[in-house]
Order: sequence, then C-alpha cells, then structure tokens
Amino acid sequence: MIVQQLFLLSILLYIAGAVASLALNRAGKMANYASGISAFAAAIAGMASAIPVFARGTGFTMEAVGVIPFARLIFQADIFSAFMVLVISLLAAATAIYSLSYQEEYIGRGAGVLGFLNNLFLASMVLVVTSGNAFYFLIFWELMTLASYFLVSFEQENQEAVQAGFLYFLVAHAGTAMIMLSFFIFFLYTGSFDFASFRSANLSPVTKNLAFLLAFFGFGAKAGIIPLHIWLPRAHPAAPSNVSALLSGVMIKTAIYGILRVGVDFLGSSVWWWGLTVLAFGAISAVLGVLYAISENDLKRLLAYSSIENVGIILMGAGVGMMGVASGQPVLGVLGLLAGLYHLINHAVFKGLLFLGAGSVIYRLHTKNMEEMGGLARQMPWTGFTFLAGALGISAIPPLNGFVSEWFIYQSLFMAGTGGILAVKVLSPLFAVMLALTGALAAMCFVKAYGVTFAGTSRSVRAQEAREVPVPMLAGMAILAAGCIILGLGAPVVAPYIANVSSALLGASPVRVSDGLLVFPASGSQAILSPPLLALLLVGLVTLPLLIVALQGGMQAGRRMDSEPWACGYKYSPRMVYASSAFAQPLRVLFRSAYWLRTAMEGPGYAIASYGKGAMAYVARMESMWEDYIYGPLARGTVHLGKRVQALQMGNVRLYCVYIIVTLVALLIATVR
Repeated sequence: MIVQQLFLLSILLYIAGAVASLALNRAGKMANYASGISAFAAAIAGMASAIPVFARGTGFTMEAVGVIPFARLIFQADIFSAFMVLVISLLAAATAIYSLSYQEEYIGRGAGVLGFLNNLFLASMVLVVTSGNAFYFLIFWELMTLASYFLVSFEQENQEAVQAGFLYFLVAHAGTAMIMLSFFIFFLYTGSFDFASFRSANLSPVTKNLAFLLAFFGFGAKAGIIPLHIWLPRAHPAAPSNVSALLSGVMIKTAIYGILRVGVDFLGSSVWWWGLTVLAFGAISAVLGVLYAISENDLKRLLAYSSIENVGIILMGAGVGMMGVASGQPVLGVLGLLAGLYHLINHAVFKGLLFLGAGSVIYRLHTKNMEEMGGLARQMPWTGFTFLAGALGISAIPPLNGFVSEWFIYQSLFMAGTGGILAVKVLSPLFAVMLALTGALAAMCFVKAYGVTFAGTSRSVRAQEAREVPVPMLAGMAILAAGCIILGLGAPVVAPYIANVSSALLGASPVRVSDGLLVFPASGSQAILSPPLLALLLVGLVTLPLLIVALQGGMQAGRRMDSEPWACGYKYSPRMVYASSAFAQPLRVLFRSAYWLRTAMEGPGYAIASYGKGAMAYVARMESMWEDYIYGPLARGTVHLGKRVQALQMGNVRLYCVYIIVTLVALLIATVR
C-alpha cells in the first residue's frame, strides 16, 4: 500500500510544484525554488515507489473513478513500468537540483512558466509509462507532447526555437496518429481500451503486422529514428539546457517503452522480421546519427545527433531480443532486451550529464559554437571533469557504464549469429560491424566535443573570462557523473535486475548474467567481463609508468619547462589550433555521400581580373538528403493539394449546406449497408 501512496505523492508533488511555480511567476527566485524543490521531492517519491517493484518484481494496479464511461483510468506499475519510472525520476532529481541556479537566467522572462511546464512535463512522462488504458495513455502522451512543445519553443524571441517547436509539433502528431490507429485495431478486436485486454487480443497475422508497424513508426517518430529524426536536432538544442537533458535523456525513451510494450508485451514479438526491422532501423540510426554528430560545431546539436545514435543502439539490443523470442531462443531474447534496457538507463545518465555540462558552458559563455570555446577545463574544472565522465561513458570506455551495455549488445549479436534463422545468422555479423563502426566514431566525436570545448587554449574573450558555475548546477552534474561510474563498476549487481525486467516482459524464465564480480551473456563459456577488476587493471596501467619514473629519476624526471609553441615562424595565435571544423573535415570527405555535402566558391567572381577586389572562399555545406528527397517533396505536394482543395471553399453558405447533406446521405447509406 505504501508503494501506491508514494506513487500518488510523486504525481501530486509534480502538479503542486507546477501550480506553485506558475502562481509565483512574478516572484522570480521563489518560482525557481518552488518548481525545483517540488520536482526533486517528487522524483525521490517516484524512486521510492519504483525501487521495491523493480527489485522484487511485484507490481501494483490502481483504478481511479473515471469520468468517461468507455475508458477506465487505470495505473499499472509492473516491473517494466517501475524501471522506466526509476529512470525518469533519477534524471528528474538531478535536473531539479541543477535548475535551482540554471533557471535564474530566465528570471524576468517567465521563469515561473518554465517551472510550470517542466513539472507538468515530468508528471506526464511518469503517467505515460504507468497508464493501463490506451485512451488515457494517449491523453497523457498528448500532455507530454504539448508540454515539451512549449518548452522547446519557450524562447519566443528566438525564431529558430519557434520553427523547431513547430516542426516537432507536426512530426509528433503524425506519430500520435499512427499510435492511435494501432490502438484502434486492438480496440476493434477486443472492444476495450484496457491494456490487459490488448494482451489477449486474437489478431490475424496481417492485422498483427499492421498494428506493429503503425506502433513502431508512430513511436519511432518520437524516438527520432532515421528517417523520422528531422525534428530532433532542431528541437533539443532550442530548449533550455535542463529541458534538453530531459528530452534526450528520458522523453525519447518513452517511445522505446511504447515500441516494446506493443511489440513484445501486447503482440508477443511473434514474427521474426519485426525484430530484424527494429534492428536494421537501429543500426542505420546509430551509424548515421554519430556521423552527423561529428560534423557539428554547435555543441548541443552534436549531443542531439548523438541521441539519435544511442536510440539506434538501444533498438539494436531490442531488435535482437525480439528476434530471439520469435525464433524460439528465449535466452537470446532476454539477453538482447537486457542489453537494450541497460543502454537505455545508461544513455539517460550520460546524455543528461552531457546536456547539463553543455548548459553550464552556455550559461557562462552564452554561445553554443565550439569554435568560440577552448581551454575551459582551467576556468571551469569541475564542469570539465563531470563532462569528461559523461564523454567517457558515451564513448563506451571501460569501465564506465556505456562499455557494459554495448558489450552486452555485442554478445547478443554474436549469440544471434550462432543459431536460429539463416537470415539472422548472415546479417548478425554485419550489424556487429556497424556497431563497432558506431563505437569508433562515437569515441572520435567526444574526443572532439571535450577537446575543442575544454582542452587547449581559449579561442575567445568569453572563454578566457569564464568561471565555474554555481554549486547546485555542479551538484546536479555530480549525481549523474557518479551514476556513470556506479552503473559501470556495479554491473554485476545491476545487470541481474535489468535481466529480470527482460524476462518478465518476455514471459521467459530468469537468466543468470552475473556471478560475484563477473558478468556474462547467460553462459560464461561465451565470454566474461569483470568491470571492477578491469578498473583495477586500468588504474595499475596508469600508475605503473609513474611509479617507474619516480623510482628512477625522482622529482627531477618529472620536471618540465614551459615555452611558447613553435608556429612555423609566425606569432602563435589560439586560432591556429585544430578546432571543430578541421577535426571533422576528413570524415566529411570520406563519407561525402552520407553527409550530402555540397561545395561552392564564393566571392566577387572567378575571373583572374577580379584579383584584388575581394577574397574568395571555398565553402562546403551539408544539406539534408532527407529534406531534399522525402520531406521537401511531401511538403510541396501537401501545399499543392491544399490549393486544389481550396477551390471547394467558395464562401457560399448554400454550397456548404449541400456538402453537409451529401456527406450525411453517404454516411446513412454506409450505415444501412
């Protein structure tokens, strides 16, 4: 009973914080404290309600008095929902602390409204993953979409933010329409909107395929899978940075929740090509997402594209798990879902941390352009350290958290290649290679992100004059940095609990994935990994050379001399360093077709006679092939169709009455038949 009360308390605290923040909008700091403290308390209550269910596997169901006769307001928290509430609450707690100082930037610019929307956004995400009825799920889903839309376009003076919000609004509602159609198929076969009845729906094979595809692409639009991603790199950077952390860290994960809830829980993942579809879209999103990320000079856009990559990695694990179930390999199914869900929580932690770190940099420099940063590790050492922890985690550097989840995905792909369906055997090595390429590019991407932002010398006056951010912002980042370490070193403890989530979702027997300090893919005969021992080994490798130097030369061996760097005879300038654009240039050339790169000469003219009149510039621009070949023609076709349909609007009331009568007659005929 206490678990249910804590869950309700969490929702009420979010709502109370939203109302209080809005009421105190004119009070400035008071609105920030009202929203931040209530969100933190709500997150703690949410974690307290989720941990017992997550640890024991025993959920709860609550039914409220509904005002709509055909839809019951049901809250169901099984172990999967509890896992999602835990992920949402963890990031909510960190961002709530961070926001206490960060949102001071918005005092006098609607700080109370921002707090209201933020709390409403958090409450809606918790309600989405605990709803037990399709009708109310869609209501909470729409509430989440509207709250996030207003957060994305919050800075109304910024035209890019307004446009990004509008694009997000369009794509999100196109996805919602597909989700509604999928749920309506279940309703037609069961006569109920309850999720419990969806699980027992007797759908024909064709209808099953249709319901799955509608749900996959509907939720995929919110997840930002390629090619439905065009909104994400615009919307996430446009929002305030504490909101960006929530958008990338947890909101897009609610879409992963929806895909697994429908494809695995409702439909039983009964068709092998469903899993292959999820895996293929995941692999493509992972590779292209990180390629696009590397080429960015805008720090927040880089992180946004990286979210597409990591959603792809999560879907790769989920896809392998779905194929395992469909091909009669429950162990593979559990292992694949374990890998995907482990990466889900890992990405929430390190991407939330990276967005908060980026927000701290922007808080001091007031620019997102990495070309104007550099050397910030000296001025902002704690921000630099926590950002480095997130960068190492997302790059899958052992023994941090990203390494463990990606290791599990590799092991699931290797296992998939040893048995089952021939197509899966053939394609699994290819997907493993794509994951390896993604990992290598991700490491390169975050060497660039950290190096260009924090290392080297300052490349602008603002970077030279930057100072460390306030303590609440550092505390929020420190919580997530600790999470990166704990989820990595603590994998032998954490992995079995996530494996239980996978087993429960699939209805399979529990699978053993750890023993003592070791983790392994269901069997130690395939591979074993010990993150704690690996950490000790890495510490030894670092300290051993230092120890040898100390024994041989003592302090004299460590003496160094600082001098001006040699710059080919020219006076050294910070602009000479290998900055963001130069770092990505080799990959832009190598993957020219993927980037859709266009080059041009810009200047006063190409003739020799124009020499001296002005400078010529060689410009390379990236253009979106998705917009050129998919969304551009679709938009133009829609506009053209709208103009044709506009001919029906003659402004004649009598003509409109004729339209109504004709439509009514057609509906009556259809009803009689």
